Amino acid sequence: MTAQSVSNPLSPHIPFVSPSSLRNRISALFALVGAAVVPVVLKAQVDDQPVLASFREDIELTMDQFCYDCHGYGGDKGGVVLDGFETDGDLMDHDLWLRVLNNLRKGVMPPSDEAQPSHEEREAIVEWIKHKAFQLDPADPDPGTVTVRRLNRTEYRNTIRDLMGVDYNTMVEFPADDTGHGFDNIADVLSISPILLEKYLDAAQTIVGQAVPTQSRVVAESAVPGRQFVSTAEIAPVEEEMVVEDVVAAAALAEDEEGDDAMPDALVWQAGTIENDALDLVYYNPASVAATATVEHEGDYKVVVDLRAVERHVNEQFDLNEARLVFKLNDEILLDREFAREGSRGFVFEYDQHLPVGEHELKFELYPLEPAQPQLRNLRVRVNAVTLRGPMADDYWVQPAGYTEFFPRPVPADEAAQDAYRKELLRDFAAKAFRRPVDDSTVNRLARVAATVSAGPGGTFESGVAQAMVAVLASPRFLFREEALEPLADGERFALVDEYSLASRLSYFLWSSMPDQELFDLAEAGALRENLSAQVKRMLADPRSDQLVDNFTGQWLQARDVGDVPISDFEVFLRDNPNPELVRARILFQKLREVPDEERTPEQEQQLREAQRAFRGFFRTERPRFTRSIKEAMRDETEMYFDYILREDRSLLELIDSDYTFLNEELATHYGDAGLDVKGEEMRRVVLPAGSPRGGVLTQGTVLAVTSNPTRTSPVKRGVFILDNILGAPPPPPPPDIPPLEDVEGVEDITQLSLRETLELHASQKLCASCHLRMDPLGLALENFNAMGAWREQEMGKPIEPEGVLISGGEFNTIQELKQVLLRDHSDDFLHTITERMMTYALGREMKYYDVETIDQIVHRLEANDARMSVLLTSIIESSAFQKSRVSDEQLARMRAEPESETDQLATLSR
Repeated sequence: MTAQSVSNPLSPHIPFVSPSSLRNRISALFALVGAAVVPVVLKAQVDDQPVLASFREDIELTMDQFCYDCHGYGGDKGGVVLDGFETDGDLMDHDLWLRVLNNLRKGVMPPSDEAQPSHEEREAIVEWIKHKAFQLDPADPDPGTVTVRRLNRTEYRNTIRDLMGVDYNTMVEFPADDTGHGFDNIADVLSISPILLEKYLDAAQTIVGQAVPTQSRVVAESAVPGRQFVSTAEIAPVEEEMVVEDVVAAAALAEDEEGDDAMPDALVWQAGTIENDALDLVYYNPASVAATATVEHEGDYKVVVDLRAVERHVNEQFDLNEARLVFKLNDEILLDREFAREGSRGFVFEYDQHLPVGEHELKFELYPLEPAQPQLRNLRVRVNAVTLRGPMADDYWVQPAGYTEFFPRPVPADEAAQDAYRKELLRDFAAKAFRRPVDDSTVNRLARVAATVSAGPGGTFESGVAQAMVAVLASPRFLFREEALEPLADGERFALVDEYSLASRLSYFLWSSMPDQELFDLAEAGALRENLSAQVKRMLADPRSDQLVDNFTGQWLQARDVGDVPISDFEVFLRDNPNPELVRARILFQKLREVPDEERTPEQEQQLREAQRAFRGFFRTERPRFTRSIKEAMRDETEMYFDYILREDRSLLELIDSDYTFLNEELATHYGDAGLDVKGEEMRRVVLPAGSPRGGVLTQGTVLAVTSNPTRTSPVKRGVFILDNILGAPPPPPPPDIPPLEDVEGVEDITQLSLRETLELHASQKLCASCHLRMDPLGLALENFNAMGAWREQEMGKPIEPEGVLISGGEFNTIQELKQVLLRDHSDDFLHTITERMMTYALGREMKYYDVETIDQIVHRLEANDARMSVLLTSIIESSAFQKSRVSDEQLARMRAEPESETDQLATLSR
């Protein structure tokens, strides 16, 4: 039986790799996942006092006074009715009361222009909702349940790295994960499609093929990475590349007969730029780079040249430049090829050579090809490595790299000893991959797969073990995070997850990866819970905890999106620095280009040339550019800022305002704030001058850019961001028939208005007013920051007016004052919001009505402990939601009758 037709050792009914049986594997996996998403329903623990009676006695009078004008006596504003309840069951509408609770706490209801309940009256309603409508027990909070969760792309990549030592680029190989509630690790949205399953199968083969040797001796090889190649030519400074984002401007430059400065200068030699271990050579300048390889044994070699064509994407722009690349070995030309636009395509060239002992020169030469075209993208040839493989004679073969990591002892000659060794290796590997011990039957099935492959044509002991490892990586038990429960004690309603499940919850929360050996050892000894505090400290001190910073801030604050924000620095500069002549030239150029060349009059030709000269003059002027390095520095600022609060255990309220941020010289210059005097390329903590508008996440470039439009700021987007991510009170989506801002008045009129004036026009419509009164003051307070996050005093020639009044009543004149209003009046809202966001990320599920009590308890702890980051993390990890799970009535009866085995528990949970 061949390796492609053996059965899957984890399910005898699901074939292993054969494409013809893929349909059966997909069906079986869907059956597992589909069954797992059925929610567990818990019976309400009804209080002795009927809910309806308590409603009438405790809160109906208050509701009548403050709510029934709109939501009672036949009123149903917003689809909400708060009277007419006739039974206890009528009052158990969790979605309704969660909406009431949130609106009441956030000050959304009653409206600010209506009579307001006292603090005591508000608290009475909140407590009634929590303990009567929701039936929550503060002493035993409901942990809810988590759907069996697939590893997302980041978790898969990190897990493979820690398990196999392979950096498998899931961002390229796998489709993007769906997101829910702001994050891409939410169990209910992490679906699996037939095409993704095929990619998992391919990935398993590729990863094991890269990591696990399939024989004990191989041909030796020595690689020279691209970064070791240095220039052999005299290098002169090269000006920053010109990338034109405006379509009309690009066309004008391309057609300008006098626009030679728009063309690349082919007389300046380049040294290339280092990208990790590779070297990038741009098409636009010649290059001559070389490195030396040393040969210790004369013989036949294979010279392998590993290249990749790379380009930076620019919307609707295509770079037509070409280049010729030559590779020489000791002055002998082995490769001579022309490169055009190749996309992101890899190239591997192999050459057979007989090499003597000594040093050998490896050399790349690159020549731009004529005629030179405008540089509209950044076309590059990436030199990954040149590898010398040999000598080919058997006497010089060596043990493969990484062999002892997977095969720590020599393979025994005896068949029985081989079988025992095979099972030992696969048991250890499967336990790590499945993140819990495996039973003998699973190990035996894996061993049979390995033995079958080893006995096949060309098979080795190593190749058999490797193929069994492929089966492990293709298994649902690796791709999904299964959890098991501890037995319930008498009187308990909710079960603790077992210590292996707790280890996985910890590691995927703090590291976005699998548990390490120390966590496994503690789980095996049943000692993880009693050492939880020490383990959390250890894990946060580990570099892998950077993943918490990257993935949480990357999604909560959208920092990971800033690199792809399509903001036109051309348009933003014109909005902040109006240039009527250039605007007229662009309109005229666009109009005249539509006229065929042969039909243009001499006057039109003259006008076209003048328009071209206007563009050329503009692009020669100094102006801010929204470059890749600026975007990277902005993301670094946000991540380093959050990381500092995490590592130094500072107050979470510093996320709203502080007297510091993280900058380098380029970002400080880009921001343009008075007093930001920073030198050097290194990002570092900078103490801000007194009165600085910076400090806190709201005024960082990431947030300001991702909440802007391509050509201008968006007070609406910025206001919605603050309402949703800071205050936890997102407005409803706009009605479908509401026109965009530009359609409120004519386009010509709108260009003469500030955004404040534009919004006032938009909000003058009655249907829009209620939401805009909440969003606009928050967004307009940030108008001193343009779409690229830089400081400005005016827009469209008019002064910025950031002052406003919040719907809750707080007044401010500057962004500095707004941040103080948020800290003074809404710190509780912010702590609830960040707690809810962090719990959503940690648990991989939406926060429900039964989580209200847990969140409230965490916020109370934060308020009593200076809102320290450590309090938030430890409170989440110690919470019932993180430590426990609901148990269905069926599970409860069975567990109390006789504790389940681990295998039975997993099977029950899967069902």
